[in-house]
Amino acid sequence: MEGFVFPNELEITWSVMIVLYPYITGLVAGAFIVSSLYHVWGKGELQPIARFSLASAFVFLLFAPLPLLVHLGHPERAFNIMITPNFQSAMAGFGFIYTAYLIVVTLEIWFVMREAFIARATSGPAPLRLLARIILLGNLHSDEHTREADHRIARFLAGLGIPMACLLHGYVGFLFGSLKANPWWSTPLMLIIFIFSAIVSGISILVFHYMVISKINRWKVDQTCIHALGKYLWGFMIIAVSLELLEVMSVAYKQTEEWEVINQLIMGKLFYSYVVAQYLIFSLIPFFLLAANALFNLRLKISNALVFIASTMLLVQVILMRWNVIIGGQLMSKSERGFTSYMPGIFEKEGVATAVVIFTLPFLILYLFHRFVPLFPPKESDALSN
Repeated sequence: MEGFVFPNELEITWSVMIVLYPYITGLVAGAFIVSSLYHVWGKGELQPIARFSLASAFVFLLFAPLPLLVHLGHPERAFNIMITPNFQSAMAGFGFIYTAYLIVVTLEIWFVMREAFIARATSGPAPLRLLARIILLGNLHSDEHTREADHRIARFLAGLGIPMACLLHGYVGFLFGSLKANPWWSTPLMLIIFIFSAIVSGISILVFHYMVISKINRWKVDQTCIHALGKYLWGFMIIAVSLELLEVMSVAYKQTEEWEVINQLIMGKLFYSYVVAQYLIFSLIPFFLLAANALFNLRLKISNALVFIASTMLLVQVILMRWNVIIGGQLMSKSERGFTSYMPGIFEKEGVATAVVIFTLPFLILYLFHRFVPLFPPKESDALSN
């Protein structure tokens, strides 16, 4: 503790779970945007990753509320927002946005992967065939007309899901930006920053996962797809980081009384995690790596290595951004005359170990999803199954 801090501000209320929650929802939004680039805008270079990105959005969406439920003292009461809705509550808004978005993503997966479900319903172990028939509601009919109808409906749902994906993650930024009492959070840019950083993290996790899977299974990645993802990642990263810098620069330029406490926070408690780690290491280095990949004709192995390293670093950059915003904003006393400290526990209810388990579970579900129906084009899927 430094300076004057009220007794009720010594302990951080929103801890690791509240940092993990917007991080996972960001992965959902980013992965869905990549899927929509193919299904809505017809970016054919993303076809090898399109189905996997949609499945990733769905699986991460299933686990998005889990950090919040762990944080709650009585998680069973979370359903009260649906039973006794309060449309004036920003917190309750998450329940409605999340439910609507989950329905849209689930329906899109049903139409996009209906052919794969039909194939599973007619081959493989009996329990899996039965499960596929249940998912298909017993309808195994498929012809040119049904496939065309499935494509049109899936495209419509993908288009509908884009603003919903932005709402799902942007609302988190809205919650923090609307808290006027905290100068570190109170900015209209917070919503936009959260959306673009979500897209960055979503693209990064797809690149990371795709290249790791290809390495483990020893099949060649689609170079056109990886190169396109690298360019998209570079563009969205420039926007996200620029907005983050502009947010601070605008407050610094006005030289209001708020800047005095924010400057102390940045140069003190958050200097290493914010200035050094988030910007100088995990923003600046990926920027140059992705710039080299986009602007120069490099050898394939070097290009892939640059995109993979940059993606991995940007995953860390986004989690640092979430940490610095959520935890950093709580380090300041409301008196603006002191700062508290926070160090997460390892095996606590909301400790690091719990966060690692929650973050790992979606990858396990994705693996099981792929064993049920292939998430990659036939060539890669065959290699994965061998």
